Amino acid sequence: MRLDERLRELFSGASRRTIKHWLEGGRVRVKGAIVRRGDAGVAPGDRVELGTPQSSFPSLLRLVFEDEHILVVDKPPGLLTIATERERERTAYRLLAEYVGGHGTATRPGRPGAPRLFIVHRLDRETSGLLVFAKSVAVKRRLQDQFEARGVERHYVALVEGVPRESEGTLRSRLREDRSLRVRGARRGAEGREAITRYRVLERGAAATLVELSLVTGRRGQIRAQLAELGHPIVGDRAYGARHDPARRVCLHATRLGFTHPRGHPVAFESPAPPTFAQLARRFGRAKDL
Repeated sequence: MRLDERLRELFSGASRRTIKHWLEGGRVRVKGAIVRRGDAGVAPGDRVELGTPQSSFPSLLRLVFEDEHILVVDKPPGLLTIATERERERTAYRLLAEYVGGHGTATRPGRPGAPRLFIVHRLDRETSGLLVFAKSVAVKRRLQDQFEARGVERHYVALVEGVPRESEGTLRSRLREDRSLRVRGARRGAEGREAITRYRVLERGAAATLVELSLVTGRRGQIRAQLAELGHPIVGDRAYGARHDPARRVCLHATRLGFTHPRGHPVAFESPAPPTFAQLARRFGRAKDL
């Protein structure tokens, strides 16, 4: 089969002109290699993907994966996922919505017929790492159903103050938001929502520890609140009691995100934790050095 014929099968709503633009723009990959000729032959088992040149992608974000259903990015610390009352412009969603709405289509963002983007989950402003967005309402619902059913693999790496006694364990608590919207442990057993996080020590220093965390539930602020309750707040997390901020950021990074793709096959994406985390764990011998 010709490549342009396969693309028309995969993207039934795309015009011949749009497919031509995708090919000319280097957006089409066959088995990982960019192919620009529509008459190139493709076998039934060849993987055909629609991506984008990094030069046209928002500079604040790193593109991890894109196809007609989902968009996976690596978010830096300091950037909101979605707008708040105080900040509406500089968000990951706004940057990506403009990119999706204006890329590979003749319509402008916000106009009828322009592609759209939908939020599936969030990361705190202070947290860096992997985020997935959906390109349709149906895909958003499928992915959010997986999050709700605890079927999504979510791993984080954090640098925490002090040294936990146990090499691994499970953090269980009930969390609630206080009047300032900060997430705290509930005082009464029936209050709040159940939160479960598994942790494993990766590297111990004298005053700080590198830990891997796996979410069972996905409450807002869950990892930050539970580590603070454990007595080991994340380095740089002043809001949750950290005393030191050598990296000028909250040292929490979403490193792995796995789920079932809308087409039915499992996918997993990875983003290594900043090397600064491990360097700080090894470097500081006393708490005052942090």
